[in-house]
Amino acid sequence: MVQFEDIRKGLIPKEKIVIGSKRTIKYLKLGKIEKVFISKNAPEDFKKDIIYYAKLGNVEVEELNYTNEEVGNLLKKPFKVSVISILKNG
Repeated sequence: MVQFEDIRKGLIPKEKIVIGSKRTIKYLKLGKIEKVFISKNAPEDFKKDIIYYAKLGNVEVEELNYTNEEVGNLLKKPFKVSVISILKNG
């Protein structure tokens, strides 16, 4: 199973990574997400929505021990990242 460290180290192709809560929810509704990572200080309303749709689709959700600012820095992004998800193969 995919771990956050795999994303951080660049082991997951960029095409398979979805950044952002709105895009993640969109792909969860379409059934195209394999796993979701949520920062520890992500907004509660996004967390609830993502967890709800993930349960409907049997998608694993992992809460990270990093803030959204730290996640953005770890991914070398110039902005805060609250939600990251991995697309399914195929």
